[in-house]
Amino acid sequence: MKISEMNWLQVEQYLKADDRAIVPLGCTEQHAYLSLSVDSILAERVAVDAAEPLGVPVFPVQAYGITPYFMAYPGTVSLKAETYLRLITDVLDSLHRTGFRRILFVNGHGGNSPAQTACIEWMNHHSDCRVRFHNWWNAPKTFEKVKEIDPVASHASWMENFPWTRLPNIAQPDHQKPMVDLERMRTFGPEGVREILGDGNFGGRYQRSDDEMNAIWSIAVAETRALIETW
Repeated sequence: MKISEMNWLQVEQYLKADDRAIVPLGCTEQHAYLSLSVDSILAERVAVDAAEPLGVPVFPVQAYGITPYFMAYPGTVSLKAETYLRLITDVLDSLHRTGFRRILFVNGHGGNSPAQTACIEWMNHHSDCRVRFHNWWNAPKTFEKVKEIDPVASHASWMENFPWTRLPNIAQPDHQKPMVDLERMRTFGPEGVREILGDGNFGGRYQRSDDEMNAIWSIAVAETRALIETW
């Protein structure tokens, strides 16, 4: 039940029996040899796959997030934190106004984490609502499976390389990149970050087998669905 495939009459009918909604949160930023929309693609897909058998509507992914550290990579778009938090609260205000009371944000980008605080603050003034913030990629069961397969996993590495985040005719390097010193990297601006990272992979192999990736995906979908079911 994608909102983009429903009309307002169908949503109104749905709200007579249920008040849950799912909003995926992504980002547009460099992911080495993968799509610039990796975080958006994965957040929306895991939300849709998880919600489909439950009949809970999924809103279009918010495709821009907070990612100032990658601004030296062309194609990256970063929102100011103030802008992003206003956007999140505007979305919540709109959903509340039209009848939704249980809202799940399925987040695909670590830089969006300030939104979780915004959700808590918003609930202080909307006691009739419940809002959850779910980082799908590092949820306990999903991240446990990632580490079981390969403990060297990071941004733009194999752990984000799914068939639906790859680009056609773009080959992936066949080696394991050493992990970057994240603490050191965080002391630099965008140009320094690019100089340290090079292609953008934080460290690890660039690709693993589709069987392994599908195993991770199955757990991620089930873990996300469990949140929706137990709401």
